[in-house]
Amino acid sequence: MNNKGAAAELLAANYLITQGLEIIVRNYHTRFGEIDLIAKDKSTLVFVEVRSRSTNAFGGAAASITKAKSAKLWKTAQIYLTQFPSLPVCRFDAVLITGQPPQIEWLRHIIEA
Repeated sequence: MNNKGAAAELLAANYLITQGLEIIVRNYHTRFGEIDLIAKDKSTLVFVEVRSRSTNAFGGAAASITKAKSAKLWKTAQIYLTQFPSLPVCRFDAVLITGQPPQIEWLRHIIEA
């Protein structure tokens, strides 16, 4: 991961912590891909994709979460969930970071299971 990506993930993690989430895993890797952050929002397990862009040109950070990226996130999350005896309530969120100074947008439920 490059320095900009690491900085964006740290900023996103800190933001989510201020919103009451608990970060439990950073950079979870499988052969299908990576989930940037895995957090708990009360009793809900949250898989978080962090996207950072310098501007909103070309649709901004949200436009970079394609169907193919969503499928990779879903497959990666399925592997993570195999460690649980029963499936917890889950959701997929995105933290979008744009510009300087950074503007943060938190989108909940970006993928419907």
